[in-house]
Amino acid sequence: MTGLRVRGVRKSFGDVLVLDGVDLDVARGDVLAALGASGGGKTTLLRVIAGFLTADEGEVSFGDADFVVGGTGVAPQRRHVGYVPQEGALFPHLDVRSNIVFGLARSVRRSYDLAELLRLVDLPAGLAARYPHELSGGQQQRVALARALAPGPQLVLLDEPFSSLDAGLRVETGEAVMQALRSVGATAVLVTHDQDEALALADQVAIVRDGRVAQSAAPTDLYSSPANVDVASFVGDIVSLPAHIRGGVATCGLGDVKVGPDATAGNAVLLVRPENLRLVEVNEGTPARVVAVRFFGHDALVSLSTDDAAALTARVRGSDVPAVGSTIGVRISGQPLVFPAGAS
Repeated sequence: MTGLRVRGVRKSFGDVLVLDGVDLDVARGDVLAALGASGGGKTTLLRVIAGFLTADEGEVSFGDADFVVGGTGVAPQRRHVGYVPQEGALFPHLDVRSNIVFGLARSVRRSYDLAELLRLVDLPAGLAARYPHELSGGQQQRVALARALAPGPQLVLLDEPFSSLDAGLRVETGEAVMQALRSVGATAVLVTHDQDEALALADQVAIVRDGRVAQSAAPTDLYSSPANVDVASFVGDIVSLPAHIRGGVATCGLGDVKVGPDATAGNAVLLVRPENLRLVEVNEGTPARVVAVRFFGHDALVSLSTDDAAALTARVRGSDVPAVGSTIGVRISGQPLVFPAGAS
C-alpha cells in the first residue's frame, strides 16, 4: 500500500501565499523530514495534512484514504493521524498515564498495555504516576509521542518536537522517537529547521523553500547531488568557486579540476564541500593563509584565504589542525558539483 501522497497543495492567508503547489510522496513506513527556514511553509503543510487547516487547492491522501480532495478535507478526528506538537502540550494536571490514554475510549483504556507503550518510547513504567513538571524535557516529548501512538495511527506528524531541548538531549530523544516509530511501522513527517537532525533521523528529506518543495531525496543523495545551487548551499557547508569549463576540465582559483565530459563548456560555478578540500604542502597545491580555526574535537573547520582573495573553508581531522597565520597548500579532492554561472 502507498504511503502519504500530497499533490498541488496551495494555501494562502489573505494575500500571502504560504504553500504554492506542494508535491510530496512518502513511502509507507518511512520518516520524511520537512527541512527549511522559518516562514517557508513547513508547519502550514503539516497542519494541512493533519486537517487543522483547510487547503485552498490540492489533494492529500494516505494509502486508500483521501484526506483532501480539491481543497475539501476530511475532519481531523476522522483522519486517524497522530500529532506531536512542538512543546509536547501535555496536560499539567494529569499524570503520565492519564495524558497517554486521554484520547482513547474508556473501553480501550482498560485493556491498553501502558507499560508496553512506555517501553516502546524508552521510558520506565515507574514514570506512569508522575506529572509533566516532574519529567525532563526529553521525557515529556516521549510521553507526547506515546500519546500520539496510543490509538494506533499509521501516520504520525511531528512539529519541531526537539527544538526546545539542549543539544545532547535532542540527539538522544530524537533517536528514541525514531526507533519507536520504526518499531510500529508508522509513516511519519518530521518538521525541522535543523539540518543535522533531518539528515541523521530521516529516510527522506524534503527541502521546503518559499512554499514549494525544492528537492526531496534520501539524505545521502540530497547532500551529494543537490538539484541546484540554493539546495546545495542550504544543506551543509559549501565553497563556491567561479570557473571556466572546457573539454571536461574546469579552471578555477584552485587550478584545473576534472568535471566530466558532459559538463557544458563556458562559465560555471563549482561547489565544493569543505571535506573535499585537502590541506597539503605549499608546493603541492594553491598557497593559502590560515585565517581562523573552529575546533570541534573530532574535526575542525579551517578558514583560508588565497592570493586572489577567495574565501575557503576546509574540514580537517581534529589532529590535523594548522596554526592560524601559517601558509599551506590547498587542492580539491574528488569531483565538485558543477552548475552554470548565475544559476540559483
